Amino acid sequence: MTAGVVLQSAPIGPLADRLLREDLDAVRLWEQQPGWLAGLGASVALLATSVRQGCDAAMLAALPNLRAVSSWGVGYDTLDIAAAHTRGIQVANTPDVLDDCVADLAWGLLIAVSRRITAADRHVRAGEWVTLGSFPLATRVSGKRLGILGLGRIGHAIARRGEGFAMEMRYHGRRPKDVPYRFEPSLPALAAWCDILVVACGGGPETHHLVSADILAALGPRGILVNIGRGSVVDQQALVAALEAGRIGGAGLDVLQGEPGAPAALRQRDDVVITPHIGSATIETREAMERLVVDNLKAFLRDGHVLTPVRP
Repeated sequence: MTAGVVLQSAPIGPLADRLLREDLDAVRLWEQQPGWLAGLGASVALLATSVRQGCDAAMLAALPNLRAVSSWGVGYDTLDIAAAHTRGIQVANTPDVLDDCVADLAWGLLIAVSRRITAADRHVRAGEWVTLGSFPLATRVSGKRLGILGLGRIGHAIARRGEGFAMEMRYHGRRPKDVPYRFEPSLPALAAWCDILVVACGGGPETHHLVSADILAALGPRGILVNIGRGSVVDQQALVAALEAGRIGGAGLDVLQGEPGAPAALRQRDDVVITPHIGSATIETREAMERLVVDNLKAFLRDGHVLTPVRP
């Protein structure tokens, strides 16, 4: 199959960057002159990008003969999927290979908030174990009720880990799935039922501020929120207000609105644990994600189909 030009819109990672150059002779857009797209965009058949860079309507318009997009990352809210599919362009992301690492981090945050691990660490480092004595009691994790917003691949991996903690689990999403956990069609009802609510759904207009002040109020003063999905899913101002008023018990956040960075109102709280969007940030997973970006393009060249197409 004749490919035309393979274009890489931005750096992805050392392995992907090398393989795209060596195996596919990819053109690195950031190394080209400013007018490259206007002059040669019509020669591009395949695009490698990432969830950080995306591929919007303007980029698609500049590539009139584009046939496939391979994006690093499981999220696709920065990709104009509808416009691409309207033109018959296949779009791939990198799911599956990061599920376990993101689920592991969700559980790390869940346990860290419930057992106040980071606050206890600071207690010891500050010498307060000696000067103030024992640390305040925390909350047990085992046997709690776990609610999951978004039972996709990552949500399912989170739920499987909950079985080892003897948890009862329910989930909310667009539709029920064939799983041994109860589907809850109402997100407010799920929040009111569970002790811990984990956000594992994607971003975009459909889920923007889905976890609102009302959902946080339903979660209750001992409830814990964990977000490893997208920062836009949680109304961050409402979260700060709920924490300050004691309307929820704590939060573990790997994603935030306006990241990078976090507001002081969250950074300064002992009942909040924040990580810098590191759900997939392990050596093994990042290498697997980078390889999959390249493998999707190679598969398209081989048989006309990407390996992991995005199906919203």
